[in-house]
Amino acid sequence: MDLQKAIVERVSVRKFKSDKVEIDLIKKIVEMAGKAPSINNSQPWKFIAVTNKEIIDKMADLVNKKIDKVFPDSHPKSAQIKSQVQSFSTFFVDAPVIIVVLQRPYEAVVDKILPEEGIDHNEINKMRNFPNIQTIGGAIQNMLLTAVDAGLGGCWLTGPNIAARDLEKLLDIEEPFTISACVAIGYPEGNTAPRAKKSLDEIFELID
Repeated sequence: MDLQKAIVERVSVRKFKSDKVEIDLIKKIVEMAGKAPSINNSQPWKFIAVTNKEIIDKMADLVNKKIDKVFPDSHPKSAQIKSQVQSFSTFFVDAPVIIVVLQRPYEAVVDKILPEEGIDHNEINKMRNFPNIQTIGGAIQNMLLTAVDAGLGGCWLTGPNIAARDLEKLLDIEEPFTISACVAIGYPEGNTAPRAKKSLDEIFELID
């Protein structure tokens, strides 16, 4: 598929067919994720593909339990909001593949100098607008576009991060890696028409 066509046709898919996704396609999606640009070419990522239905169910259960603990029952809109959050955070339970995206800390070149001036890594990271997070975003976009090219659909999820520590225990994820995001992958079920996007005039400015 043409790259621009894949970009235009990419949508966030939240309903999937039960069809199994071939392991070679899963590997290709992850391989392309690893081609993304990264801060200092640190490639601070790792990807765990989960296709085991029992494990996926356990993941959704952990996320639901965490959401139940976080949302106060006293708030008048709590039930409605909690229901929406649970839906958007756990719809992955019906996807045939969940790719858990991990990241590890990176060392920037300036980390060798600025700490001597009393500026630690977290401050440096904030000053640079979190290049570690931007790095992971590039990898996930590659995954999503590769999925579209293969006739699959996907959705980028950060909702499950509310139970990240519990999920890390379930999946035997050890330091220095932590969960950054999840991506649900599968064959789309139903309408996948792209939603309207802002026009070029609304998002573009030229300084000549």
